[in-house]
This record gives sequence, structure tokens and C-alpha cells, in this order.
Amino acid sequence: MNISFEIVPRSLAAFDEQYAFVQTLSGGINIINVPDIQRFDTRSWQLATRIDRNKYRFIPHFRAIDFKIESGELFRIIEEYGLDSVLLVTGDPPEGLKRAFYNTDVVDLIRAVRSRFPELNIYAGFDPHRQGLQDECDYIWRKADAGATGFFSQPFYDPRMVEIYAEHMQGLETYIGISPITTQASQNYWEVKNRVKFPKSFRPDYDWNVEFANNLIATAAETGLHVYFMPIRIDLAKYFQRIRFDTAQ
Repeated sequence: MNISFEIVPRSLAAFDEQYAFVQTLSGGINIINVPDIQRFDTRSWQLATRIDRNKYRFIPHFRAIDFKIESGELFRIIEEYGLDSVLLVTGDPPEGLKRAFYNTDVVDLIRAVRSRFPELNIYAGFDPHRQGLQDECDYIWRKADAGATGFFSQPFYDPRMVEIYAEHMQGLETYIGISPITTQASQNYWEVKNRVKFPKSFRPDYDWNVEFANNLIATAAETGLHVYFMPIRIDLAKYFQRIRFDTAQ
């Protein structure tokens, strides 16, 4: 199985620091994901030159609303940076409308990129919290039909939901999101902003989140899934020193 680690490019220094941390982890991580966030100056694809791509697969995110398909700009970036994998998401409109954006549908963008690059690894996202199961699965398969061969999820916190989605995504390279929540404020944010409904057993502490991650890694290894770490505002060493990457083998 594969294990991906997301590094948010808040700055080049911050990126380098987290990338250095990933390299200290004893095995397990073999993919670096980089989201493209509008308020930061560094674009996701620009980090291609700062990663050892012989050791890690590099998957930058691209937001559909930032690209007009007819312009060919996304195609140019893929070629210029020698990308072999991309993650295409819809993206939120820029805050305050200070930057231009387009009404590009991510399904149309996936189809266009697949047509231009038949051998490219094209990934898309899915969110188990934003709508009902059937609607989200229909959306997933629309993206798959357009040319996406794999999917990265928003974080899960309930193993029962993981099992349900795993059944519906057979045949697709699926990465289950893990984003530890270690404060009550963070839990409140996810409940309000991302409409996450936590199981009654959930606790916003390191112990619960470490146990959940270790169980999920073991389950993924047994069922053909992959995992996707999205660490946000946590003590990386405190969390990852207890993660059992050996169960992924």
C-alpha cells in the first residue's frame, strides 16, 4: 500500500522543514502531496524541484477554477515541470475576488487533461461529509468516467464510513484521509466548516487520533486501500513517533 504525506507550502522554509521531518520517518511514506492554496505565494507545482522524486512520488494539487481549459496553461505546467501525477480539485473562489478565476468544472478539466496526457496519473478528491453517500459516489464515478484513476479523500473519523466508501470504490486507487484533531477548537471548526459528524467515541487528543490512524493503516493494508496524512497544527514528532508504519507492509 501507499502512504501519502501532505505538506502545505506556507513558505519555502516551512515546506523544507516539514519535508526534512518526513525524511526522518522510518519507512512508510512514499508520496508527497502539496495543496495549492490561494493565499500563499508558492504554487504547488513549484515544489517539484525541492523533492527527491527518486524517493517520493510528487502529487501537486491544481484548482479547476484557476485554469481556463482553452488557454493550455495547465498543460504547459505539466510539461514544464515534468509531472507524472496531478490531483485536480474544484477549489474555492479567491477571498475578496482579488484574483481572477474561471467557472471551470473539475470533471471537464479531468477529461481535457486525460485527453492531452493519456499516461498521466490523474487523481481527484472526494468528501464523505459534504452530501449524501449516493450523491458523493455518483460524483466520484463521474470523475472516474472522465479519466480520474485515483481519489484522495477528506479526513475520515469513523471506521464505519471508511468501510462503506471502500465498498463503493472498488477498482479505484483510493487514499483515505487522516487529519488528527487534538483540540476542542479544531473539532468545533470541522463540525461547523466541514460538516463532519464525529462518532460518539471521538476524543480530540493524541491518544484517540494515534489509535485511529494505526487501526486505519492496518485495515487499509488488508483491504487494498491507501492512506493520506494531512497533519494540521500538531506536534509532528509527538504524533508520528507512535504511528505504526510497519503494519502497512
